Amino acid sequence: MAKPLRKDAQRNRDLLVEAARGLYAVRGLDVALEEIAKTAGVSIGTLYNHFPQRAELVDAVFADRTKTVVSIAEHALALDDPWAGLTHFVERICELQAADRGYNELASTRPPPAGDHERGYELMTRIVDRAKESGALRADFTLEDMAFVTWGIARTVEATAALRPDAWRRHLALLFDGMRAAAANRLPEPPLRPEELARLMGHCG
Repeated sequence: MAKPLRKDAQRNRDLLVEAARGLYAVRGLDVALEEIAKTAGVSIGTLYNHFPQRAELVDAVFADRTKTVVSIAEHALALDDPWAGLTHFVERICELQAADRGYNELASTRPPPAGDHERGYELMTRIVDRAKESGALRADFTLEDMAFVTWGIARTVEATAALRPDAWRRHLALLFDGMRAAAANRLPEPPLRPEELARLMGHCG
């Protein structure tokens, strides 16, 4: 078990996370670490002491977001209508993307987020399976296909944010129509395998 940080060290860590969160939300994940340290009012050495790798800072910034996504998934599963549960989950995730440029970039370089890996995978699997079992979601839709939704909305948010910040909702509605069982036609390519998705995400990140 890691030793608790001293009060001053914890304060510096909290300042760094808060500074990074604000900068990432507005400008994305490529903000210079030196600027994050300056905004936090600490030295770059202090930043590296707490976060030797940029990815560790990113994880710390969005740790609370993963808890939010788990709560969204749990609420989606509590809805009586499986299709409503699926669309609620996806729309809420897309709203998180649209509200935070950094999170939007993160969503397009990592698997669809749903909290801690095992818990998130379990919840998302249940959301998708329940919608398929109800006959509302096309039978050939897989959990890996959710990445196409995430990637597509991420790019729409990026392209339209300055002029039409809600345009992604139209894009998502079109995607939902394509996901309905009643609209399904034979797909020309097989779904991505889990290992293929992991490999693709690795290249994106």
